[in-house]
Amino acid sequence: MLKKFKAYTLILWIIGWVIAYYFLLPPINPTNIGFWMFFLPALIGPVFIIYQTKTISKGFNKGKSLYPTIVVGVLIVVYLLGTVIFSPMFSSKMYKNRIQITNGSFKEDIQEVDFNNLPLLDKDSARKVGDRVVGQIPELVSQFSVSDEYSLINYNNKIVRATPLEHNGFFKYLANQQGTAGYILVDCTTGEATLVRTEDGLKYLPSAYFFHNLNRHLRFNYPFTNFGDISFEVDEQGVPYWIVQTVRYTWVNLKKEVSGVIAVNAITGETIKYEIKDIPVWIDEVFDARLVIEEIDSWGRYQNGYLNSIFAQKNVVQTTDGYTYITMNDDVYMYTGITSISSDESNIGFVLVNLRTHEARFYDVPGAEEYSAMDSATGQVQEKQYTTTFPLLINLNGRPTYLLSLKDDAGLVKMYAFVDVINYQKVSVTDASLGVKYGAEQYLKMMGISSDEPHDLSSAVITIKQISAVVVDGNTYYYILSDADEKYSINVSVDLSITPFMEIGKSYHVEFYNDGQVNVIVLIKEKSLD
Repeated sequence: MLKKFKAYTLILWIIGWVIAYYFLLPPINPTNIGFWMFFLPALIGPVFIIYQTKTISKGFNKGKSLYPTIVVGVLIVVYLLGTVIFSPMFSSKMYKNRIQITNGSFKEDIQEVDFNNLPLLDKDSARKVGDRVVGQIPELVSQFSVSDEYSLINYNNKIVRATPLEHNGFFKYLANQQGTAGYILVDCTTGEATLVRTEDGLKYLPSAYFFHNLNRHLRFNYPFTNFGDISFEVDEQGVPYWIVQTVRYTWVNLKKEVSGVIAVNAITGETIKYEIKDIPVWIDEVFDARLVIEEIDSWGRYQNGYLNSIFAQKNVVQTTDGYTYITMNDDVYMYTGITSISSDESNIGFVLVNLRTHEARFYDVPGAEEYSAMDSATGQVQEKQYTTTFPLLINLNGRPTYLLSLKDDAGLVKMYAFVDVINYQKVSVTDASLGVKYGAEQYLKMMGISSDEPHDLSSAVITIKQISAVVVDGNTYYYILSDADEKYSINVSVDLSITPFMEIGKSYHVEFYNDGQVNVIVLIKEKSLD
């Protein structure tokens, strides 16, 4: 009877263990805490059943019945001992070297800002724009939801945020097993959102079920691998991929580091595993920002050892509470400020980290901490109660400058603010409708700096279809729609003999440049009758 009980119990235990593994998907890797939390009880359970049935059938034997407890106790002691040995207390040098940071030159390394390719939209604003695109298509809204992914990538030399359409529940998945309709790209410079419909649906998604579920697909293909951050990216041909970090630990869940990535084709499920040195250039986010911040904090805290980080705190620095992204040379970089451990309102410099190569550089540019710059920008228009994005650090005429977008309650960008990094009291705020280039010019005028960047001017003959006047900061601007439905803006002061008297239906010779949103007229002449 006892043998039957033992056999049935073991069979049920194994069935339950297999079902639990299907849903929990822990790695078969002893450096991951999930391995021990899942497999240790799974192994101890049958051993406990065997020993207990033997104890019942042969009588209580204290020594043998304690074997499982002793084994667990030994494992716990080994785990705790390793955790202490590999902690910063005894291995501070190892933690300091998690990331190699070299010194850089701001003027030489940071390119002059290109306003035609700048991530002016943050993730929240991109989400609102992207969600609105799908909301306008009823058949998609009823079947799919928009993922909150919105990864920042460099796609065909444009800075965009990419996010897939996900299944909207189990029954919607059953009705759409061919996959979701595609993905959304939001241009972070122009604010234009595009729904990209793929010929074959996106099948491998976090919201899919059974073997189309992304996490299950990964685990069954790579049962021994530790996975890290997952991001959604698109290659240069528009093929959607999930980029999954592979990570390793020095001890159980201690000192995480990225060893490579797995690229999962979201349509076919095909996977390719890359080592760090072999990662193709179209993949932008190999190292996620949260991990990089953790690495920089370790570098800043343990410069002079563990005890110094607790007591004297000589040369101890930390990252500021926030980060953002910039793009250079077809790569995405994470930016964060560096401040002293006392958390004052100033930075001693900042760090740029290439999220594909892990190359990191420190720039000795002391100045205002980012949140001080944000407060300074919102203070200029406090009556409007706008909120501000985390600052972009740009090189404007060789000078480090914070660029911020000011948003209303609906998340729409209404104004741009330029704040001097060295002196955050120097602020210039302009209406977003005038373009970011115009805002930069006003800031440089305020700073007494002439812009060395010549505009690439174009010329045309336009016929006015619509015209409206807007007063901004005491200046009058005309917004023109031509008969070709092209948009132009012009300051009334461009030519006072013409601009106040422009009429609908009249034609004019104009010279203009494009600021990424509208054509800005710098010269206007009436068209002669001949």
